[in-house]
Amino acid sequence: MSSDKPSTVSHPAVGDSFQHIEFEMVIDQDDEASEKTKKKSMLNVKECFGRCTKPLMSDNHPLPLDAPWYYRLRDNFLCPPHSRMGAVIFIVFVTGSIWATLFSVTGDEALPGGNLFALLVLFVACWSGGYVARLIRLPPLLGMLIVGGVLGNVPHINLARDIHSSWVFTLRQIALTVILTRAGLGLDPKALKRLSFVVLRLAFLPCLTEATVDAVASHLILGFPWQWGFMLGFVISAVSPAVIVPSVLSLGERCYGIEKGIPTLVIAASSVDDILAITGFGVLLGITFSTGDIVWTLFKGPLEVLSGVTYGIVGGVILWYIPQKTSKLQLLFRSVLLMSMGLMAIFGSIKLHWSGAGPLAALTVPFVAAVRWRSEWKESSKNPVEEVLGVLWMLFQPFLFGLIGSEVDIMKLDYDVIGLGIAVLVIGLVFRITVSFLSVFFTNLNYKERLFVAMAWLPKATVQAAIGTVAFDLAKKNNDVAAQTLGKQVLNLAVLSILLTAPIGSFLISLLGPVLLKCSPVTTSEKIVVEENGIQEKSMIEDELTDNKPKETEEKEL
Repeated sequence: MSSDKPSTVSHPAVGDSFQHIEFEMVIDQDDEASEKTKKKSMLNVKECFGRCTKPLMSDNHPLPLDAPWYYRLRDNFLCPPHSRMGAVIFIVFVTGSIWATLFSVTGDEALPGGNLFALLVLFVACWSGGYVARLIRLPPLLGMLIVGGVLGNVPHINLARDIHSSWVFTLRQIALTVILTRAGLGLDPKALKRLSFVVLRLAFLPCLTEATVDAVASHLILGFPWQWGFMLGFVISAVSPAVIVPSVLSLGERCYGIEKGIPTLVIAASSVDDILAITGFGVLLGITFSTGDIVWTLFKGPLEVLSGVTYGIVGGVILWYIPQKTSKLQLLFRSVLLMSMGLMAIFGSIKLHWSGAGPLAALTVPFVAAVRWRSEWKESSKNPVEEVLGVLWMLFQPFLFGLIGSEVDIMKLDYDVIGLGIAVLVIGLVFRITVSFLSVFFTNLNYKERLFVAMAWLPKATVQAAIGTVAFDLAKKNNDVAAQTLGKQVLNLAVLSILLTAPIGSFLISLLGPVLLKCSPVTTSEKIVVEENGIQEKSMIEDELTDNKPKETEEKEL
């Protein structure tokens, strides 16, 4: 008997699956709701944070160019960290992380009284001193030198006693290698050939004159032996591209002296001047510290020069082919090999007691290497290796000037000797300025421009810091008490020359440049050709409309 109602069959498995699906759908809906709630809460927090910090954001408060000092002060404390306050926070974090790493590795060496702690404090303090000096428009190296003197002389702060002498010597030699390598790369053979006679006169005559006058004056006034007098003369006679180049380039950017190529002339001659001073110092250093008969002593100096040049030529030619040009890290390998060959020349020459050959070799290697390297990039572009060395110089510059400042013991200074030393410096500078003025005769420079060149040939800093302590360090290694006394006086006079001439020279260049030089707005890319009878200018017009003008009009304009 059949029923009218349809029969229903129960499937437990199917029913359970439907219930499971419905349960999962409910869970998914709950997850979506919770995600929306989280996103909404995050947006609310972000919006709230944005509303709270928006009044402090620097983007909402752009600083006018002519803003007063209190606006600039407030700008440093806006969020996020930027401007000078951002730099300060960066330095604090970097210094803290480096110190924590050193402490983790070395322990007591990174604590107050330790060697590494003293070096870290010296670096940060001298770097900060250079930054402050730059803010007040003084050479940064001057600030580093003063901070180094403070850290080496103020009671209860004197960090110099905590730095091991071997570290001091090594850091100075590394900094000297960086200086010489940068100078060698910066020498342009074509520019030297183009600026031949005027550059050579301006580089050789003032340097040799001042070195000779300082030697005679130090012998007569301070009682220096002749070899020490000439060594002092070559230490002091070198000018400082680190002070001259930025100041002269600043004038060139404002078109002062461009018409007659004065910035090019001064910058090119400053590098040659340093080479001459370093070479002369190396020869005198080898003669002074040589042992043996007088004949060997006389021949050893020229032999050191010859060996240094030979090493530089061979090393530079090797760098033409090594590393291989197919290497993807060619720039890194070139920089490492160049620095390693320079360091080997400096430290190897000291080990072999041929210390005069090292600086000249470290200078010749990059010069020869760059002769071939220049063909690999455009003439207007900068050597990439110079940028790597610029970073190294930024790291070692605070050590160099800080350590030389800390070496000057103010409490042990003989102020009578310092006064007589200043007299020696002034006499040499008077002769330098006079000969520099006469060196640019037989050119088309007028008297005002010649006076500016003479005044621009005044600042001293980098070379004095690099080689001013070499004789003193060698005397200490040889345990020669008499040589240590003379080396200490050379060091003190080198520091005095920096303190006197670097700020005064920088100030005179900035002050006298707009007064003595002619401002000529330049719309051309200029090439300066210096000949024996004067400076001639060749210009090439760079104008998009030039191609559409008649040739006669172009010739008239040229």
